[in-house]
Amino acid sequence: MYAGVDIGSLVTKCVLLENGNILSWSIVDSRSDPERAAEEALGIALSKAHTTREDVACTVATGYGRIALPAVDKTVTELTCHGRGAHYLCPETRTVIDIGGQDSKVLRLDEQGNMIEFAMNDKCAAGTGRFLEVMAHALEIELDQLGAFSLQSNSPVSLSNTCAVFAETEVISLLASKRRKEDIAAGIHMSIAGRVGNMAKSFGVKRDLMMVGGVAKNIGVRKALENFLQIEFVHMDTDPQITGALGAALLAKDFFERRR
Repeated sequence: MYAGVDIGSLVTKCVLLENGNILSWSIVDSRSDPERAAEEALGIALSKAHTTREDVACTVATGYGRIALPAVDKTVTELTCHGRGAHYLCPETRTVIDIGGQDSKVLRLDEQGNMIEFAMNDKCAAGTGRFLEVMAHALEIELDQLGAFSLQSNSPVSLSNTCAVFAETEVISLLASKRRKEDIAAGIHMSIAGRVGNMAKSFGVKRDLMMVGGVAKNIGVRKALENFLQIEFVHMDTDPQITGALGAALLAKDFFERRR
């Protein structure tokens, strides 16, 4: 059995892999203690699988906090792990969009799932999960309801600011002018789609296209990106938020087998 742990800025994910199949997985809040979050995520996944840590042959950690988990065999960048996880879920995938809590990334993959090119926005909160958190708070809407809520819009608002700080001020001003919350929410998603979509277009979008990470659960962002790029994302039955941890578990298997 192999374990992959993806310690992100907002949430930590763990996937257990056995015989090439996902055995169990978990997602917990990272909060301010990545080591505790990693241990908790691994413990929950092990409990779901009715097994113990002694049965894990190899563990690979990835994400911002990958150095926080002491008992790991290897650490790997999240770019590599997301590419590997996406390829496992759909081998035909050639472009991966990952919108995380603190950054957004676009990956190009080869036929084996290896990353051959990438673009990243890691210097600004705009186009990230954190941006959506700030906007949802300004609208007084639960974050997990923001996507479906935005689909009720008939006239999306065009936001002039992409900076999270200025955009929040703009949203407050729009609310004061009695603009519908649904239209503002739709405008927020269009703003993210434009920023991330242009990043993808900068080196060409190759089919098939997969969206991973927590923001992939937001139907409003997904629809806005599909409209902007004029392409549909690959359908996934697996939670898109665990793709990085899945890739880490697959790499743990590879690493273990090479050591034998």
